[in-house]
Amino acid sequence: MIPRQRRLWLWVALPLLLGLALRLWFIAAMARIDGDTLIYGDIARNWLEHGVYGFTQAGIVPRPTLIRLPGYPLFLAACFRVFGVEHYTAVMCVQCVIDLLACLLASALAGRLFGRRAAMATLWLSALCPFTASYVAAPLTETLSLACIVLALYGLERWRQTTRGVNRWLWVIVFALAYALLLRPEQALLAAAVLAAMLCLALQPAFAESALHWRTAWPVVLAAVCVLLPLAPWAVRNWRTFHVIQPLAPRYATDPGEMVPLGFQRWYRTWAIDFGSTEDVYWNYDGADIDIDDIPTRAFDSESQYQQTDALLADYNRTDNATPALDARFEELADQRIADDPLRYYVTLPVARLFNMMFRPRTEMMPIPLDWWRRGTHPGKALFAAAYAALNLAYFVLGGIGLWLWRRRRWGGNPALAGAMIGFVVLRCAVLLTLDNSEPRYTLEFFPLIFILAAVVFARTSDDRRSSSCRS
Repeated sequence: MIPRQRRLWLWVALPLLLGLALRLWFIAAMARIDGDTLIYGDIARNWLEHGVYGFTQAGIVPRPTLIRLPGYPLFLAACFRVFGVEHYTAVMCVQCVIDLLACLLASALAGRLFGRRAAMATLWLSALCPFTASYVAAPLTETLSLACIVLALYGLERWRQTTRGVNRWLWVIVFALAYALLLRPEQALLAAAVLAAMLCLALQPAFAESALHWRTAWPVVLAAVCVLLPLAPWAVRNWRTFHVIQPLAPRYATDPGEMVPLGFQRWYRTWAIDFGSTEDVYWNYDGADIDIDDIPTRAFDSESQYQQTDALLADYNRTDNATPALDARFEELADQRIADDPLRYYVTLPVARLFNMMFRPRTEMMPIPLDWWRRGTHPGKALFAAAYAALNLAYFVLGGIGLWLWRRRRWGGNPALAGAMIGFVVLRCAVLLTLDNSEPRYTLEFFPLIFILAAVVFARTSDDRRSSSCRS
């Protein structure tokens, strides 16, 4: 092996080894086995042991549920079968391998688009990104969702370079989009963006005359059908079990017949912005006390409204149970606040929640207080959180500059892939504007795109031209 090849392998191996060490450290020191992890784990265990997709009930057959799609429980069930039931450390190690493979795939895509130097930049940026690495240490859908995004985009680029018919890259795209959709319902946005880009490619004049559009477009139609096909057994099961039409998962994660506190959630949207309110108020409702001191002053337009809210929370805290009567009172309070300032409810607060999800320090997986900015209480952790926020902002800035540079280069002759990436971001932002609760992990799906776009900053123009000519 010649020295140049050795240096290349070293530059590939080094970020992967450092990335592996970072992820193993998160698994050893910051593993999170609670909340949604236990929900997914319980479903997977009952599916394996009892053949019931549902929750454990003492002394009786598990209760069926439809609040979670089967993609991640299927992954957990496979891991439990191989490594043992509820062996979550093994699950996290498998996720570690998947995440590093996704880093390699993102690097390969950047290399095909922008050259070798860009590929190395993407590998370093993705392998050493603590925000995506930390979710390896949580048995949740995030790591697999990120891998599906990268796989779908890589498959789209390879499919673009072929005859754009039914070939192996079409099936790679189908697998990535279908499994992403089985993981989380909002990943239908990824399918919409990628399939739209495929349709634009199939209908390009170079590949299709107007009279033959239907012939060139049919592989895309076939892909769309195959992406939706795995949802059919799930929809049939939900109809047979619950007698409801539910091909995805319900928005409010409730089974049929369970109360949805729409009044409380509407009131919550009249003031909520930050992730701290999600933990202290939103997640506590219907199960734990809510302290009025945890609610910011922007939740009260007047002293009388404060007194009304205080009395309402006091009544709720007596039982910690949501009731229709309480929900009606929250609805009335929400109506008052929306009437006071509709612009705040429909525009200002949704945008503020989106920005909070994007730019808040991504320390939710760490023992960092929610009020991280209070330096007098915990100065060291406040400084760490501020540095984490700066690093997060740096990733977004690099991605934005890379997007601008790529646009200046006319998308490198690949507007379809650029359109898929931009379309996915726009669609996801539009959906996030409708959410009640702010959670930073909902914008984690932007990072695979950021890794690839940021590579443009480090790419040489000559490498970009060379990679384009080689693909041609």
